[in-house]
Amino acid sequence: MIRLAYFSKEDFQQLIDWVPDASFIVQWSGPTFTYPLTKEQLEAYIEGANQPEALKYIFKVIDNATNEIVGHVSLGKVDRNNYSARIGKVLVGAADSRGKGDGAQIIHAALTFAFEKLNLHKVTLGVFDFNVSAIKCYEAAGFRRERILQDAAKMGDEYWTLIEMAILADEWTEKNDRRKS
Repeated sequence: MIRLAYFSKEDFQQLIDWVPDASFIVQWSGPTFTYPLTKEQLEAYIEGANQPEALKYIFKVIDNATNEIVGHVSLGKVDRNNYSARIGKVLVGAADSRGKGDGAQIIHAALTFAFEKLNLHKVTLGVFDFNVSAIKCYEAAGFRRERILQDAAKMGDEYWTLIEMAILADEWTEKNDRRKS
């Protein structure tokens, strides 16, 4: 099992170490960061985060058994008028840890924060269409596809298509009620 804790300056190097190349950084963060990831970029990223009434919440993911940092996730674009936000920068850190269910736990924890602590109505995310394992993870959590943005990002000579997904609070509640029974 995992838990979320606020991401801070002390966590910068771990995140930097997890980002191997330019392609990875685009897939993970879209246009937010450039490669190589630097402490200066991360300073700007956390500015204003994790405060009461913040527009973004940034988390490190901690393995409860080992107390080690195993991932990262953010909840950004918090819109308190429309009760919505966007999950982003979902990362299971070490490559050999991927595919073991941590991603599902990270999404569950982020949605719990969004719907139960912030009382949001809708949470969205974007995922590139070739990231099949992430899409399956998001759909299993209750996200549904809302739209497709063809050629949304360019990596080298290749264009990547983005799938926009969303989940509503009542869909989350129903999914969790089924999980508990």
